[in-house]
Order: sequence, then structure tokens, then C-alpha cells
Amino acid sequence: MTYPPAASDPQSAVPLLEVTELSTSFRTGRGLLKAVDRVSFRLGRGRTIGVVGESGSGKTVLARTVMGLLAGSNVEKTGSVRFEGQELLGAPNSELRSLWGARMAMIFQDPMTALNPVMRIGRQITESLRLHLDIDRSEARATAVSLLAQVGIPSPEERYGSFPGELSGGMRQRVMIAIALACSPRLLLADEPTTGLDVTVQAQILDLLGSLQYERNMAMVLVTHDLGVVATRTDDIVVMYAGRIVEMAPTSRLFSSMAMPYTEALLASTPRLSNPSHTRLAAIEGRPPDLTALPPGCPFAPRCRYAQDLCRRAAPPLVTAERPDHLYACWYPLGARTGPAPVSHSVSS
Repeated sequence: MTYPPAASDPQSAVPLLEVTELSTSFRTGRGLLKAVDRVSFRLGRGRTIGVVGESGSGKTVLARTVMGLLAGSNVEKTGSVRFEGQELLGAPNSELRSLWGARMAMIFQDPMTALNPVMRIGRQITESLRLHLDIDRSEARATAVSLLAQVGIPSPEERYGSFPGELSGGMRQRVMIAIALACSPRLLLADEPTTGLDVTVQAQILDLLGSLQYERNMAMVLVTHDLGVVATRTDDIVVMYAGRIVEMAPTSRLFSSMAMPYTEALLASTPRLSNPSHTRLAAIEGRPPDLTALPPGCPFAPRCRYAQDLCRRAAPPLVTAERPDHLYACWYPLGARTGPAPVSHSVSS
């Protein structure tokens, strides 16, 4: 598969991260479960790509596969994940460990389970610093305190000795960010970094990530179920459903001329402050499909109000819209009665 470089991005010819035809499957008692199905995208230095979709759409499995965190006899991975030109899929653990924290890092969805509850947060930050940087204990401590201050932890000297259970949810998430950014990685994968936080704290965490990314010229993959979160914080958006990419475009274009009915349904389910009080929340009818027994046609067809017979018979390929950087997988895209001839491409970000 080829990727036409985006003229507006001079670094797109040499992407920081290049994912090509990536698939991740799990062998289960009910058969093979394909959680990620032939996903391709590129990410340039300093840019942000949002990965959105409902729970079970494959977002987290995609992020963990890119990081190289999925292993075991029941996991099958195919395709390619190239980071700074280095192939990660199938790389030995010793090679991956040299990258984790130092050049690529991940903020996990639930900081209460990701953090060690019986280890003080200061030590959890200095572990990475001392592993990857040639510094002594006192310098590592000073750096950790500085990081806690940078992420907005009040009284960082005192909090350095705290246990995770002594902190609020928002503060634990800030500690996770400090750990992830301790060694100034070039790529950050943020998996639902605001889950379980109230709206005000969510905005603070996202603003913090954005400012730190800008200061460090760091690339970021922002995983979320909320299109509202990525609307003003990403350069490009990947929409996933049933492990597949169903739409992919620059952020502004996706919101101005979305083509996939699933994207429209996701946006419609986002609560709006402009709605009157007690307005009933919109929901996507039905349930996501069983990934061990996908229907023969479009996976979204049983829940799609625009579905026709063709949608139930054949799965639509990813095709280009009016611009080559906008792709969608739908036989009957929004605003059109018929789909274009199948063309296979990908997008640069």
C-alpha cells in the first residue's frame, strides 16, 4: 500500500509512526476474534491523530499493539508498525523495553490500576528516569519533583512521597502524564486519558497534554470514544468500528463533511450545552457486532438507518471522497445515493 505525502506536511514523507495493514486477533473458545482489522495510518512529528469509536471498536487494542504490549500464545498480529523507520511488530522484548518510556510512552485508561498502589509516586517516576538516563538518585528526585510541578500537582515536594490512593482521580492522571513524559518521548499514546473525570478536570488534563506536546514537539495518538474531545485537539481523526477504520480525514474536514453514518451517529450522541435541560440523550440503537461472527455485509448495517440490501450483502471498502486525504467505508455515504468506485488509499497526518 502506498501513501501519497500531504503537501502541507513537509515531514509526511518520513513519518514518525507508520502503521500498515495492522491486524490483531485473539484465539478464543468461540473462535478467532479479530479486534483490529487491517488498519493503516501515518503520524508525523509534532502532530496529533484522534482514534474514536464506541467501546469494543478496537481502539485500545490498536494502541497496545502499536506499543508492543500484547503478547501471548493466544494473540496473532500481522502487518507492520514502523516507528522512526524501525519495525516494532515481532521485535524482541529487550528491543521494545529500550523504547518504552525513552522514545515512546503510553498513558493508560485507568490510573488507579496502572499505578502501583504500594509504591510511592516519586519512585514510580524516578524508575524510568534512572533506567533510561545516566543520572544519580538525587538528580532523579529533583527531576521527578520538577515533573510533578509541570503537570500541575500542588506541593510537589510533599506529593513526591504520597501513595496513589492518597490522590484524587485528576491528580493520579497527572502523575501518569508525568511518568509518561519523564524521558521526553517523541510519541505519546493517550488511551482515554480523561475517563472517569469530571468535565472541568477533563478540560484541564487535555489542555495540559496539548501544552506539553507543543513544548516538546511530540506526536500524540489520542484514543477516545468522544468526538467532542478530539474536535479541537487533533490534526486528523480515525473513526473505528468493529476493529476497522470506517472513516479517516483531517479534523476540520471530518466535521464539515463527514461521509460515514456511524460518524454522524457518534457525533449526534455527544451531549450539547446548547440543548435545553432534560433533553433526552441520543443513543445509537442496537449493539456492536460479535467480532467472532461478523455479518457478511457492513458491520454497522444492522444499526444504520440508511442501510440498504447491498449494505447487508457486502462489506464496503475504504474509498476516497472528494479529496485524497478523506476516506470512508460506506456504500451510501451521507449526501450521496451511491458510493464511488472502490479505490484503496491511506492518509498522512
